[in-house]
Amino acid sequence: MNCPARLVTAALTASVALLLTACNSGGGDDSDSDKIEGADQGGGKASAAASASASASPGGTGRPEIKLPDSFQMNFEGWTNSDPKLQAIMDDGKEALRADHAAIIEADPDASYVAFYNSGVALESSQKWIKGYVKTDDSLIGKVRVFDSQVRLNSQGLGVLFYCVDEGEASTKNRKTNKVVGTPTDVSPYLQYRTTLEKTSEGVWKTRSVETERGACGQ
Repeated sequence: MNCPARLVTAALTASVALLLTACNSGGGDDSDSDKIEGADQGGGKASAAASASASASPGGTGRPEIKLPDSFQMNFEGWTNSDPKLQAIMDDGKEALRADHAAIIEADPDASYVAFYNSGVALESSQKWIKGYVKTDDSLIGKVRVFDSQVRLNSQGLGVLFYCVDEGEASTKNRKTNKVVGTPTDVSPYLQYRTTLEKTSEGVWKTRSVETERGACGQ
């Protein structure tokens, strides 16, 4: 999909420091966030899809209900882990991604559910990204596929969650003109997300940093 792009400095390791032009890119300060050693991979094509019209929020801690319309679907493939601690990181990481997309569709960068699942620079980045769509009066339609998840806990006790997003079947739709714009044919539809999450005293894994790189994932 054709989304507002912005430049950020990727705070990964000195050897791969570069400028990334991508959707939903946010600065990070965790030097471990660029690698997943021995992480569990989401297996196969079995889909644990978040229904487009129903809530998919995990239980407990008064988690908000996040709904997406039938016109936009987010399918999470292999989004499971045998370790309950790592699964909790994946569950809240999924909701953070769903929250950002729901807020774009609702044209509400200040949506409470965005702040519920994001903090610090990740929250600032999400709100700026959403505002980009609000400014151009665009919404989202179609579907995205979220796959190839990798998750672990680092030495600082932070969750490190990588995953890929296929935007090939997603588009923007202008609210006034109804003009639909898909991902340009000369641009890779694949984005790799590199996120770190921190557990709050209430037990929520909030995303605190996000890096994205277009073309870093395959099919």
